[in-house]
Amino acid sequence: MNKQGNTYTILYASIMVIVVATILAVVSVALKPMQQANIEIDKKKQILTAVNISSTAADAVDKYAQYIVDSYVTDATGAKVDGVDAFGVDVAAEVKKPAEERQLPVFEARLDDGSVKYILPLYGAGLWGPIWGYISIEADGNTIYGSYFAHQGETPGLGAEIEKPDFQAQFQGKHLFIDGEMKPVAVMKVGQKPLNGAEYVDAISGGTITSKGVQDMIENSLLPYNAFLKTLVK
Repeated sequence: MNKQGNTYTILYASIMVIVVATILAVVSVALKPMQQANIEIDKKKQILTAVNISSTAADAVDKYAQYIVDSYVTDATGAKVDGVDAFGVDVAAEVKKPAEERQLPVFEARLDDGSVKYILPLYGAGLWGPIWGYISIEADGNTIYGSYFAHQGETPGLGAEIEKPDFQAQFQGKHLFIDGEMKPVAVMKVGQKPLNGAEYVDAISGGTITSKGVQDMIENSLLPYNAFLKTLVK
């Protein structure tokens, strides 16, 4: 075969594409279990952070098993849903559904002092992409104990500040119910207050859209837990 001809060039290129694609497919399959394990470890670290427990990739699995004593899924009526793994629920997909159709994961943590906290997942949209996180609630079903927020691509020094401890710490001690009505914590510009009487934290200076995204995320994610949290309040 003429190595200088078009036929040889096309055949050679086709074989190389097939070989490279095969190698990439094999590597992807081989690494998939490791990638999935890393995703699960990172998720466990995030859940633990929401109850102010620091962890690393090396000890997150053990700490999760130590502190997360139960997990389950509820529906909008507050009733538990049997046969659904809370850890495996795709929260990003659930928040797009009507509240009455959602699967609502709950993670129960028991801390070293014996106190119980309820950790609820959050998911929403920032300026440049998705934002997500977890909020932990005291056993009274009302008081925020801790929080964790993360983002995919918010602007460093602006919207990306939602992942910083200083911003997250503002939520500690805030309440979700005001006079018996659920009013999720608002994120407001400095000097402003929500008109509905909800408790609030200061928005990020220069990160208005991301701050609004956090507020919308909290409201959209937590309102469906209204019935469940009221069972704790009682």
